Amino acid sequence: MKPAVLQVFGMLCASNLFMTVAWYGHLRSMGDRPWYVAAVVSWGIALFEYLLQVPANRLGFTVLNLSQLKILQEVITLAVFVPFAVLVMGQPLKLDFLWAGLCLLGAVYFVFRA
Repeated sequence: MKPAVLQVFGMLCASNLFMTVAWYGHLRSMGDRPWYVAAVVSWGIALFEYLLQVPANRLGFTVLNLSQLKILQEVITLAVFVPFAVLVMGQPLKLDFLWAGLCLLGAVYFVFRA
């Protein structure tokens, strides 16, 4: 695996952590605040997502094609979201997460095969 791919993977993982907190964190921590306050806080958190995601995609596009880059992003999104949903948001661990992961593994196979 090329070093750039590992760098892209790491940056996208960090970006997804910020994205997940920005999109869903306010549901737990700001339920008593008006929606526009949550939106402004979420936008502030999302800035850090974009500061990682944009350069990661630019670098990633030098070593991966667009479809590979997108599928990598979706796999990372599920890998970050499931632990967040279960550990932070207290959602039950569902078998549906496994099925979704298996579908994404199929997508990875088809997009990354030679």
